[in-house]
Amino acid sequence: MGSLAADVRYAFRMMRTNLGFTIVATAALALGIGANTAIFTVVNAVLLQPLPYKDPDRLMEIARLFPNNQTGDSISIPKYMVWRQNNAFESMTLFSQSSTGMNLGSGEHPEQVKTLFASEGYFRVFGVSPQTGRTYTPAEDIPAGPGVAVISYTLWQSRLGGNPGIAGSTIALNGAPYSVLGVLPRGFVSDPPADVFLPLKADPNSANQGHYLRVAGRLKPDVSVNAAKAEMKVVGERYRAKYPKFMDKTESVGVIPLREATVGDVKPALLILLGAVVFVLVIACANVANLLLARAAVRQKEIAVRAAVGANRWRVVRQLLTESVLLAGIGGVFGFVLGSWGVRGLLLLAPGKIPRLMDADGIHATVPALDWRVALFTIGIALITGVIFGLYPALHSSNPDLASMMKETSGRSGTGKAQHRARSVLVVAEVGLALVLLIGAVLLIRTFAGLQSVNPGIDPHNVLTMHTSMAGASYSTTASVDNFVTQATHRIESLPGVEAAAAVIMLPVQGGVDLPFTIVGKPPAQGQYEDDEQWRSVSPHYFAAFKIPLIRGRVIQENDFANSTRVVVINEKMAKQFWPKGDAIGKEIEIGKGLGPQFDEPPRQIVGIVGNVRENGLNRGEVGVMYIPESQVTEGMTTLAASAVPLAWAVRTRGEPGSLRAAVERELKASDMTLPLTDQRTMEQVIAESVARENFNMIVLSIFAGIALLLAAIGIYGLMAYTVQQRTHEIGIRMALGAVRADIMRLVMAHGLKLALAGVVLGAGLAWGMTRLLGALLFGIKATDPMTFAGVAAMLTAVALLATFIPARRASTVVPSQALRQS
Repeated sequence: MGSLAADVRYAFRMMRTNLGFTIVATAALALGIGANTAIFTVVNAVLLQPLPYKDPDRLMEIARLFPNNQTGDSISIPKYMVWRQNNAFESMTLFSQSSTGMNLGSGEHPEQVKTLFASEGYFRVFGVSPQTGRTYTPAEDIPAGPGVAVISYTLWQSRLGGNPGIAGSTIALNGAPYSVLGVLPRGFVSDPPADVFLPLKADPNSANQGHYLRVAGRLKPDVSVNAAKAEMKVVGERYRAKYPKFMDKTESVGVIPLREATVGDVKPALLILLGAVVFVLVIACANVANLLLARAAVRQKEIAVRAAVGANRWRVVRQLLTESVLLAGIGGVFGFVLGSWGVRGLLLLAPGKIPRLMDADGIHATVPALDWRVALFTIGIALITGVIFGLYPALHSSNPDLASMMKETSGRSGTGKAQHRARSVLVVAEVGLALVLLIGAVLLIRTFAGLQSVNPGIDPHNVLTMHTSMAGASYSTTASVDNFVTQATHRIESLPGVEAAAAVIMLPVQGGVDLPFTIVGKPPAQGQYEDDEQWRSVSPHYFAAFKIPLIRGRVIQENDFANSTRVVVINEKMAKQFWPKGDAIGKEIEIGKGLGPQFDEPPRQIVGIVGNVRENGLNRGEVGVMYIPESQVTEGMTTLAASAVPLAWAVRTRGEPGSLRAAVERELKASDMTLPLTDQRTMEQVIAESVARENFNMIVLSIFAGIALLLAAIGIYGLMAYTVQQRTHEIGIRMALGAVRADIMRLVMAHGLKLALAGVVLGAGLAWGMTRLLGALLFGIKATDPMTFAGVAAMLTAVALLATFIPARRASTVVPSQALRQS
């Protein structure tokens, strides 16, 4: 311990003596370690930390499973009723896919809350008991059950005054009375986030085959995940035998750990970003190793003297490793601070709704805590990097040629071929890793640019959007919803500056409801004339609000009343797919036939064909769409839609949409002041948010690639500058023998170009295999796109030549007489 303390003291003295070297090396390491700490903090919070529930490893999501492990997390009530009869789970629950906004209280200024409809087993599955009162019972979770509610701790404290006698009191939600049964404990956050939990009241005898709910379950203590998968596979076949028409032949039942299901498709992107910052750290380590090798050349006489007076090789290695580990430790401290700041920067760039990082409102991402995993990761990575970048320089410098070193009379010493070769290898590695990151970044940049150039099928300019929740007894019928929409539309369109206003079940690019249809007169022989296409209920001016072009026939009109001829407008994609040789106008289809009484309706006549819209997002292909008048929606679908999704509004304005926001909100509230208004955005913002994750991936990887490029350029510059310094005597001789400045510049730049090209070849080989991991994140471009590889290779080569140019120019200005005097 005494000698270790001496090593540490000596290391500090050397760092103070060589302050410039210390600052540069510490900055490079802090940058690499900080980037890794920031990304790992997010990875830890999203992927590694257990779910905040009792025995989280026993929580599973039960979903539809298809080939290639594709899942469908939405299921129907009849499936749940069959699935829950199993021997693997001690409890299961059926709940909404998203929380619904409802107004709490009454009057002119009601407060909006998020409500979640869940079956009574929800609280047992998630292992939560109320802090006060109780949860609802099976007798209350039936179609004709009473209006009861369980509320969150946050709602109880912030909006209901923390009243200890809250259990048994009544609150109003969208104007309807609900009896509060209990309050959940502090810290319980559901997914999706909710303030109020209401009984789902699913009918156990329901014939509703629509997929719009989620299922979660808690495994029995002695049942493994694999055993549960085997059990549910048998249960799935039981459902197929009971309802053969409503289970795809490729479909089975999947059992997925809830943490894995919660993370979803965010996991690949986070792991790719984590790999990218590891590359940045390796490049930083290579730079510092090069600096240590350069300093080792200067310290050769010092090390030789230490060896001459009795220090063995291990003693010298330990001293040099102490210095490198201490350097890494200081870099780790600064890196930890940079990482804590970097996390906040990442969340500012990050798209909304990152799994497991959302606050209780489910709107904003919260900064994850830097817990023991992050601290251990930072300490570990600092120690490892200290050993990695310090080991070779220490081993190389610890075995000097004593005779030649002691004969050295000048203050400077040369560098051997082995050391020069090692430094060159490090630079080649830097260039190769930088190329991999740059190619990945350019692929994501081209992906985002491709998404931006996709025609969404609508004109998003000057369109204001917002949502109103229709949940509750006031809008349980189609007529009540239609009356509200008609009145509100007329009020909004009477505003100066408004061109058109319309309501729709879901906005473009935000997905939709898939329903099967059958062509009347052509039975579904082998499924040829039956398919699931997207279903959208819209008000009459929907197509005008979004400027969706009419191709043939007519669009939905104001005289398409509930008691008039049932009509439907389809898009061009659906028309070409199912009527490739004829005109679909005048044909009849039946939508949702056989799914249950909520969907049953008479045949609809196709009256128009409109242009295609990217309903599921810019990065998804075009799908067939069926648009039906909002006034002709079945009663069952109206009730179902009101409990599942809010009603979306689109208002086209002649000028800036934001200037009319207050006026539009005023007219909607004038139509019904109890309805909550949320998500006031322009359609351009909606589209931007739909590609926010791609934008985030692009920006973050581009930042890392830029850092890698800068470090690689510094590495090349440092090596070439040091090489020129060491070869000054040789350059003087060459110039004395007749070499001109151009010859010297070519000599130095050729060396730099050789290193750059070697790095490019190495990086291209690595990128060819590794960029395939980006496949799921790309759109409109292949992971091995040759133009991207060639362009990035040319750019990196140019940067390397630029980094070489300055040392080459300096070498060409050497004065032969001065160089030849150097001994």
